[in-house]
Amino acid sequence: MNVPSSKLGSKPGKEKRTCLKVTEPAELMKFLLVEIPSKSRNEVKSLLAHRQISVDNEVITQYNHPLEIGQEVVVNWTKVLVEKQPQGLNIVFEDSYIIIIEKQAGLLSVATATEKEQTAYSILSEHVKKRDPKNKIFVLHRLDRETSGVMMFAKSEKIQQLLQNSWKETVLERNYVVVVEGFVTREQGTITSWLTESKSFKMYSSRTPNDGQKAVTHYKVLKKNKHYSLLEVKLETGRKNQIRVHMQDIGHSVIGDKKYGSTKQPIGRLGLHARVLAFRHPITGEEVRYETDIPKEFLNLFI
Repeated sequence: MNVPSSKLGSKPGKEKRTCLKVTEPAELMKFLLVEIPSKSRNEVKSLLAHRQISVDNEVITQYNHPLEIGQEVVVNWTKVLVEKQPQGLNIVFEDSYIIIIEKQAGLLSVATATEKEQTAYSILSEHVKKRDPKNKIFVLHRLDRETSGVMMFAKSEKIQQLLQNSWKETVLERNYVVVVEGFVTREQGTITSWLTESKSFKMYSSRTPNDGQKAVTHYKVLKKNKHYSLLEVKLETGRKNQIRVHMQDIGHSVIGDKKYGSTKQPIGRLGLHARVLAFRHPITGEEVRYETDIPKEFLNLFI
């Protein structure tokens, strides 16, 4: 692919920079490979990772960032300090509108009325304010404290409302991996029930239509042995504790989930990980997909 552009030259002085003008829509990586033919794909990835690429004065780290005609891409050849990742989570994608993180197990997503300790929200909020005290983040969805994996936050109230109002249409895929107790005989299946919450904040399943919020979970067995099964789970709805309740419903509670019937805790945490989040970008309309690795402690149970 040939992406025409005109080089605006390099800025003299200590900070060596190359300025490039975009004359045709393109993805950032493809644009840079054409414009800087002396650099390999891995070298360009390194420039992105080290925050040495900016588009219209905003540092960009994702390779597939869409470029528009008239934008200016600047390559800063002086290595900058890599921004330290916040403790308890990793930022895996960020642009002007959203931030996607991978949360560790044991970290609350957001504060509750009774618990005001550090949360994914408070850690990330503090992190973005270090760049600019005016920066804010806005909650879009939650993961249970003991669930690890991919979470998304908005960077403005406008984007939060845009995404929340069109969540069902915008979110294309939410996949989890889960380790459950026992040998799941059926290779794949769908669980449908209506969920209600008790006064003790525990969710219950009802098979009676409209007796609560409808919840639909699809699962497929990836690995199994006589003790445990590793499942891929796709959510059609996103109800509180949905996967945990539905696994108990089929007689295979999530490992480490005493609240929903588990008697085994082989890895010292809940065996639930939000692995894939795919959605249509609220501004560009492009599909964004993030897939994380299956946690090693899950896989080690099947060696």
